[in-house]
Amino acid sequence: MWDDAFPSFLIGLREGLEAGLIVSILIATLVRADAKSRLPQVWTGVLAAIALALSFGAVLTFTAANLSATAQEAFGGVLSVIAVAFVTAMVFWMRRSARTFSGEIREKVTGALGMGAGVLMLTSFLAVGREGLETALFLWTTARAAGESAGPLTGAGIGLVLAAALCWGLYRRVLRINLTKFFTATGAVLIVIAAGVLGYGLRDLQEGGVLPGQTAYAFDLSGSVDAGSWYSTLIQGVFNLMPTMTWLQVIGYVGYLAVVMPLFVRGVKTKTPEPAPAPAELSESTPSPRRRPVWVVPVAVVAVPAVVAGLVVAFSRPKPASSETVAVSETECGKGFTAPDTGRQTFQMHNTGDKTAEVYLIDPATNAVYGEVEGLAPGTTRDLVATVAGGSYAWRCVPTGAKAVTSTTVHVSGGGGAVKAVVPVSENDLAAPLKAYKVYVDQGLATLETQTRQLGADIAGNHLAKARTDWLTAHRTYSSLGAAYGTFEDFDQKINGRADGLAGGVENKDFAGFHRIEYGLWHGQSAGELKVPAQQLAAAVVGLRKAFPTQDFDPGDLPLRAHEILENALQFELTGDTDEGSGTNLATVDSNLAGTRELLTVLKPLLTKESPKLLTGVDADIARLQKLLDSEHRGGSWTPVEQLDDTAKAQLDGATGQLLEDLAPVPDLLEIRKSA
Repeated sequence: MWDDAFPSFLIGLREGLEAGLIVSILIATLVRADAKSRLPQVWTGVLAAIALALSFGAVLTFTAANLSATAQEAFGGVLSVIAVAFVTAMVFWMRRSARTFSGEIREKVTGALGMGAGVLMLTSFLAVGREGLETALFLWTTARAAGESAGPLTGAGIGLVLAAALCWGLYRRVLRINLTKFFTATGAVLIVIAAGVLGYGLRDLQEGGVLPGQTAYAFDLSGSVDAGSWYSTLIQGVFNLMPTMTWLQVIGYVGYLAVVMPLFVRGVKTKTPEPAPAPAELSESTPSPRRRPVWVVPVAVVAVPAVVAGLVVAFSRPKPASSETVAVSETECGKGFTAPDTGRQTFQMHNTGDKTAEVYLIDPATNAVYGEVEGLAPGTTRDLVATVAGGSYAWRCVPTGAKAVTSTTVHVSGGGGAVKAVVPVSENDLAAPLKAYKVYVDQGLATLETQTRQLGADIAGNHLAKARTDWLTAHRTYSSLGAAYGTFEDFDQKINGRADGLAGGVENKDFAGFHRIEYGLWHGQSAGELKVPAQQLAAAVVGLRKAFPTQDFDPGDLPLRAHEILENALQFELTGDTDEGSGTNLATVDSNLAGTRELLTVLKPLLTKESPKLLTGVDADIARLQKLLDSEHRGGSWTPVEQLDDTAKAQLDGATGQLLEDLAPVPDLLEIRKSA
């Protein structure tokens, strides 16, 4: 979290110190002028500035949340560029003013004392408000870049607290800080951070369709850089440098640094004029303003920004154009449904039947799905929110264990813009990929049958060294066939079962298959002790090959395998949990990766249709993981998981985790939905 917190910590410390110094000077000037009665006016202005900054942050957060995904990218990109402009201006302003702004603030206070309470309040408000708005904007952009708010908010909070402590120490004269050097050093660091924010903002503008070049990559290091490592996380969090960047990002990043940093350094080297003597202390006390209840103005300055922010958020939120109750059951599917208006709609789906049901808002002509509610229990009501444009709509109710029912079609006139819908995948769509995958598995089982017979012959002939080599060959073949989570029913336990959970562990008579033989081969057991397990393994493979063509393989399970094979590998192989002495877990992961690649190959036509960009990222993830695995395969031997150094282990875990994350949408994209 510290990598995401550091930029916000720095901005919180710097802006907090800047604002705190201004407040300290205001207070000190009033105290020396014997005008302590005017201090509430200063604090009221400060309070108003804080309320404005918080309200501004709320408006940014909730307004962005109510936009479409593309609009969010464009909105975030524009604000990132604005934040960079503000931070750059602030850095240069403080570099010029660090030595003299104390006298400037005192002069403003002196003038304000003679012009009434409102002017003094406005002086403190403007002095602190600018810092507050800059801080809110920069925090919002850094939180968006980090993808979470906990780290940036924590860092900013620590920075502000530290700034307050430093300001108190300076005010009480128990601390001495060279402010010129402080603001110069932090300014240089902020310029580098701002370059990263600019690059991230330009990427957002590309993804939002505002700027071109979204796929014009200057470099792609995803296959060679571990995105989950500590150093990569630190660089990404602090500097917003990513393993993959477009040409526009690189040009913006380098161009900003090439222009701004030399100007900043040149200005630092220029002789800064000595600070002017502090103005004489004020000896004249100004008359007290007209009395009013002390709570009125503070409450007003907090309430007004909050109310305005609330109104902005409320008016920016897309409101459902209707909220009608629609019945869901075998006999009443769609009852109460009338042609809705265009725009964002909320439908209250009420299950009037006696079975749990799934319900979909569809285009009856294409079966495209605009919205869905799953697991709607009898007698319950849940909201379904969907965006409606001109076209035809109907409800499809799918009660558990019953036939799907489609409601009467209603027609909506008018525009409303393009509405994205998901065209469901049918069993027929998955028939060809399933057939191709079955051919692949059947061929693999034929090869496996030959290999396990050879393994048995090695053991029977007491050629245990050769048996170890042939064991790995056969086990890798099996591991490439996609066995995960009961794919091959009971045969998987006989062929590749583990000792975990068995009474006595490896000594249990039911411990069988590849891992039983592995344990014996690498723990000094004789050929006589391994002969029966080898025969049992070969028999189980023969049985699976005969049974596989008749096994009930649900087409809907095929997309699940694309994720589950490597999920299984991450849980068991990369933890070393299945190692019974051979130290070849990484070889198994390599074979699991081959099986996953085969699945994606047969699913590619459907995946490309449903999500054209998904496989681009997945292919890069696979190449990265493959390269890491290859680096641990030297001289025909694989590095055992327990002998991996911390960096290599973290890279493998991170690469596998990233690949799983990118594969996670596959089951949903290719989910089979029942039809009438």
